[in-house]
Amino acid sequence: MESSKFPDSFAWGASTAAYQIEGGWDADGKGPNIWDTFTHQGGDRVYKNQTGDVACGSYTLWEEDLKCIKQLGLTHYRFSLSWSRLLPDGTTGFINQKGVDYYNKLIDGLLEMNVIPMVTLCHFDHPQAIEDQGGWLSEKTVEIFEQYARFCYATFGDRVKLWITINEPYFASKLSYEVGNFPPGKKEVGVGAYQAGHNMIKAHAKAWHVYNNCFKDKQKGRVSIALDSDWAEPLDADSLADQEATMRYMIFRLHWFANPIFIDGDYPAIMKSVISQKSKEEGLKTSRLPEFTAEEKAMIKGTADFFCLNYYTTRKVKPLDSTSSQPLGNSDVGAEGVTDPDWPLAGPEWLLVVPWGLRKLLAHVKDSFGDPEIFITENGFAQTDPPLLHDVQRWGYFQETLAEILKAITVDGVKLKGYFVWSLIDNFEWTLGYNVRFGLFHVDFEQPNLPRTPYFSAVEYAKVVKGN
Repeated sequence: MESSKFPDSFAWGASTAAYQIEGGWDADGKGPNIWDTFTHQGGDRVYKNQTGDVACGSYTLWEEDLKCIKQLGLTHYRFSLSWSRLLPDGTTGFINQKGVDYYNKLIDGLLEMNVIPMVTLCHFDHPQAIEDQGGWLSEKTVEIFEQYARFCYATFGDRVKLWITINEPYFASKLSYEVGNFPPGKKEVGVGAYQAGHNMIKAHAKAWHVYNNCFKDKQKGRVSIALDSDWAEPLDADSLADQEATMRYMIFRLHWFANPIFIDGDYPAIMKSVISQKSKEEGLKTSRLPEFTAEEKAMIKGTADFFCLNYYTTRKVKPLDSTSSQPLGNSDVGAEGVTDPDWPLAGPEWLLVVPWGLRKLLAHVKDSFGDPEIFITENGFAQTDPPLLHDVQRWGYFQETLAEILKAITVDGVKLKGYFVWSLIDNFEWTLGYNVRFGLFHVDFEQPNLPRTPYFSAVEYAKVVKGN
């Protein structure tokens, strides 16, 4: 694959998220978001009680980030807006002009370098003021998000042509409202994730319609949602039980959100029947999975202009062992993912490097969701602290992955339009703090000026970008 070329218009990118890089948590009128509240409460929720208060300092050092982007020669850069930096209480009742100015400078700086911005409206960090009113568990948030999206399109849409509404609704709902290890830390087992996910799907759809009806003709942009998924295969390829468990694993992971948006406006039939049956067994009169009305199904169906896929790893799947300690809510899925001892580990214990899994997942998306145009909006390999600047092994993983996605394009006929590395720079990696480093650029968090230094993988990635 070394001599093979990607399509001429292929998007080469890197991604970041506001809370993970910006810092300036209370600067210039920014309101608190749920991660500000969560990390300030302490209690070992985050590695060494670290916070994103300063992070990479990108609120003031944004020009340093642009230098990194330029050094890589990227064609695209994905970043997220801090909702509470723009709208401190989450609503358009008060607009923080200094927040608007910050993103205007960043967007204009990118365009001056001929880099296309891809902007995420909400990447795990909605305003605390919205959470205080129920957050994603509340129907009210659907309308508030719609207004926030309208504000962002009106403010930045003359220059931003690629929009993502919500990042990884699977994790945003499950970790925040069921498992409880992400803010707001709620543990509403069997209901919280479904209710939050339900509202996220409706909020996304409404935000898509606002753009489609009010902005698309003039601004000529496109809107999607970023869905994450592992690839899954049966632990025993010949076992029917493992095959069925694998199907459920993929349905509860990817199809939960992709089915309503890309297929028919509704949850997968298997998901509905499984949760309904279990709800009956629990003595409940209605299913724990909320239902969409006929009108809502019509509103949700087809609300994505391309498919955004975040991929990190693969799992071998078997039926859930009732004696094993499983994450909350996994009993509905009735499946558990395990790892293969032959797969190399990259950084955190959950991240096994399986490049061929991405190719198979891309083919699955092609076959399951109407052969859409796809952007890989996140894919990365971490090092734990202290990282090697000469990250030869990590670049080897990237090479394998790039070879697999090229096969997906040339052999499997996947309409893959771009690839974004997670992440441009080392950052605050949520509950793992600064101990896990995904960046193409090393950030020295011990130095007050937070200098960025390219890893070996950054230098090599730049060569691939240059030569396409």
